[in-house]
Amino acid sequence: MKITFDIECTPQEARAFFGLPDLQPLHDVYLDRMKAAMTDGITPADWEKLMRTWAPGIAGSYEQWQKLFMSGLTAGTMGSVAKSPKG
Repeated sequence: MKITFDIECTPQEARAFFGLPDLQPLHDVYLDRMKAAMTDGITPADWEKLMRTWAPGIAGSYEQWQKLFMSGLTAGTMGSVAKSPKG
């Protein structure tokens, strides 16, 4: 014997039925922060936090990161100048 039930409910009602938490307030906070990040842009403090998160083993400040990137850029441009095609 096979029994089938069709239940019509909203996702919110289904979550409440199964005892799952209501995450709408958390979702609203997340959206507010994302909107603020999009309109305000990234600040130097946010940039430094990102660098610390992405490379925790590399200790240093923003200036050290700038030197690292600039040395990579100059090495890349020096190599392309030396390898210019013959005319």
